[in-house]
Amino acid sequence: MEHETMPTNEHDNHESGIDRRGAERTPEKKYYSVQFAVKDLGYFYQFKIRDVSSLGLCILVDEKSKVLKHLRVGDVLEMKYYLSESMGSTENFKTKIRHITKDADKRFKGHYQIGLETLD
Repeated sequence: MEHETMPTNEHDNHESGIDRRGAERTPEKKYYSVQFAVKDLGYFYQFKIRDVSSLGLCILVDEKSKVLKHLRVGDVLEMKYYLSESMGSTENFKTKIRHITKDADKRFKGHYQIGLETLD
């Protein structure tokens, strides 16, 4: 388990715990999870896709995760999306980090919601 402190950054703007995302959110149905690697880290990270809006997808990342230090709004990463209905089937997309929001949903205290937008 990773136990590093996430530095404060300009994306940590939801101290009140109120979800201020403008688009309505619904559970993702096509994709179950996403996997990606980050430059300078020797690991692949896989996260369950939490919800989707007309603007993109969202994953949850623990605030103690090392990967947070390497993600910034505007970054574009190659990500592998695992399909919900076909075990092991994947689709790859260049994906842009749209937002990094701490504790936007009180149910997931101590987690950052990372908004993703597929570009392909």
